[in-house]
Amino acid sequence: MVNTMEAHTVPKLLKSCATARSLSLGQSIHNRVIVSGLSSDPYISSSLLHFYSKCDQTQLARKVFDAMPTKNVVAWTSIIAAYSRSNDPGTAFSMYDHMRARGVLPNSVTLLSLLLPSPPRFFNVQCVHACAVRTGFAGSLVVVNSMLNAYAKSGNVDVSRALFDEMRCFRDVVSWNCVVSGYVWCGNLKESMSLVKRMMGHGGESVRPDAQTFTSLLSGVSDHGELKLGKSVHAQILVSGLRPDKHVETALLGMYLNCGSTDDALLVFDGMLDADAVSWTAMISGLVQNFRANDALIVFRKLLASGALVNWIETFASVLAACAQMGLFLMGASIHCCIIRHKISVDLSVQNSLVTMYAKCGRLDVSWAIFNRMHIRNSVSWNAMLSGYARNGCLNEAFSLFDEMRMMTQIPDSISIVLLLQVCASVGALQHGKWVHGFIVRSGITMRCISVDTALIDMYSKCGDLQKAWKCFDEMPEKDMVSWSAIIAGHGGHGHGEVALKIYQDFLATGLKPNSVIFLSVLSACSHSGMVSQGLQIFQSMTEEFGIKPALEHCGCVIDLLSRSGRVSEAETFVRWMLPNPTADVLGILLEACKMHGYERLHREIARQVTELKPKTAENYVQLAQSYAALNLWEGVGETWAMMRTLGLKKTPGWSFIELHGTITPFFVNDSSHPSYEEIVSVLKLLEWEYR
Repeated sequence: MVNTMEAHTVPKLLKSCATARSLSLGQSIHNRVIVSGLSSDPYISSSLLHFYSKCDQTQLARKVFDAMPTKNVVAWTSIIAAYSRSNDPGTAFSMYDHMRARGVLPNSVTLLSLLLPSPPRFFNVQCVHACAVRTGFAGSLVVVNSMLNAYAKSGNVDVSRALFDEMRCFRDVVSWNCVVSGYVWCGNLKESMSLVKRMMGHGGESVRPDAQTFTSLLSGVSDHGELKLGKSVHAQILVSGLRPDKHVETALLGMYLNCGSTDDALLVFDGMLDADAVSWTAMISGLVQNFRANDALIVFRKLLASGALVNWIETFASVLAACAQMGLFLMGASIHCCIIRHKISVDLSVQNSLVTMYAKCGRLDVSWAIFNRMHIRNSVSWNAMLSGYARNGCLNEAFSLFDEMRMMTQIPDSISIVLLLQVCASVGALQHGKWVHGFIVRSGITMRCISVDTALIDMYSKCGDLQKAWKCFDEMPEKDMVSWSAIIAGHGGHGHGEVALKIYQDFLATGLKPNSVIFLSVLSACSHSGMVSQGLQIFQSMTEEFGIKPALEHCGCVIDLLSRSGRVSEAETFVRWMLPNPTADVLGILLEACKMHGYERLHREIARQVTELKPKTAENYVQLAQSYAALNLWEGVGETWAMMRTLGLKKTPGWSFIELHGTITPFFVNDSSHPSYEEIVSVLKLLEWEYR
């Protein structure tokens, strides 16, 4: 005897299993159905079809369907939906044809099931549209709205708009949102904004935008980085009188962060009445990505004080990245200890963040210990460790890790190659750099990209092989701002100012607009080569012709340019004009110029300003003492040394290094501890005699 209570309970249980996507539990219920003799119940069979469809078990759903003695429209719709969800529209349409051939009339849900694949194919959407017209569902608002959405997602927003315009009598806010989203997907933000303005009452429409309208629009603005347009949308949200909505607030937060307007993002975040886990995590990670690590840590402290429940794995990864940016070893280590103490199970992203944080804080030993204990590593893990070695100039360790990476069958990517080239450039290891270049060539064209080619230019330039650097630049199929800047900086750094200016003129001839990095490279080249008039002319064009606001680095180049050429008074005037509050490093350039050219009065004034700034590095005081000594102002020398002792500052000894066969040997001032010291001194004296 069939249990009536169980027959009514099974569909509810299967629906819950479908929602939770619990395949094993649902199959156990299916077994109970078979044992209880309920398999022939059409209601239960349809529930089983729906369950297997939701769990992406199309073959099992088909077995249930084939075993059904009678099949109504619900059963046919369920199996059609199963094939559509599995991205098999061909079989879904075939089942629809079989259904019609057996005289079963579709309902609106059947037609909606045919539109489930994402993105749908344009031809399939047209077929559904034709079926809707033939079966009388062309006037169903739900069906037509789904077709609006499907046409737009298939890349035919114009067809979607034409259908929308035909719906004047019965379209609702969902209809509007489908077309707005369609224009957002295809990148036409102007038209989507125009539609929203019509909804706001500018076109005589009665439908008002809702949270979904603005969320869709903000996502498009965020993807394209249109900050001005995003602020306009924000204003429309305020004018519309829309009640505070978490989805809209989170979308505003993401838009401002993606557009780089972190101050506006903080204002939105502070105005949120009840920030959820998504908002907290988005705010912290967004600030880190915009290099506002200090603000990210402040928000993290507020999160801890609020007691809000968040995804701690994602949050810890972002906070550790903030510590890495600021070099906060103790704070990063304390977070690591917190993770260990509370036995928090960390994923790969947090482990990668720990490797990066310790490496950027100079603790390569800890970084390597974490990396070495990782059971699973991806390309980010290997590159994080490589980046640490590259940052700290560890040539042998970087190449050893690269060899291990290849032995572990981890395929190096372009980032791995760029990091290797960076460490070669930082220590002047030309032979190692050539080996990397050879590896790139042997690996095939897939390894080549703009970033790799630019890194090759930078490596050859810093290793002194300008001819090879130029050849790499000349062979690039495509050049961007960074590659042009690298070749200009390479020639400028070696004193080839005229060549650097010629390359800059070639760059302008391409029609590209120079950015601040290009100008910094050109101004630096002029400074190294003493090209005063050309440098001043380029600085003027930067501000007047291209409208780029000079940064401290640009001003420093001009000051250095004037100071090197003996035009110290002009340099001092430039500082007063461009930098009302100059730093100790900028004033240090003027101090050096005063020492070289004997400007005693100006030296005293600048020295006083440096002293008032109370710099925190010993180098500024050493430079100040040396400039006093050069002008025979011994009283100032004594006062400067006394001030250094009071502040507890010690100067790091001057040092240099040489790389030979992968071994880096440092040499410090007045250091004779090297085992080959006597031999090195003899060779240097011989070279000095030969050059006379």
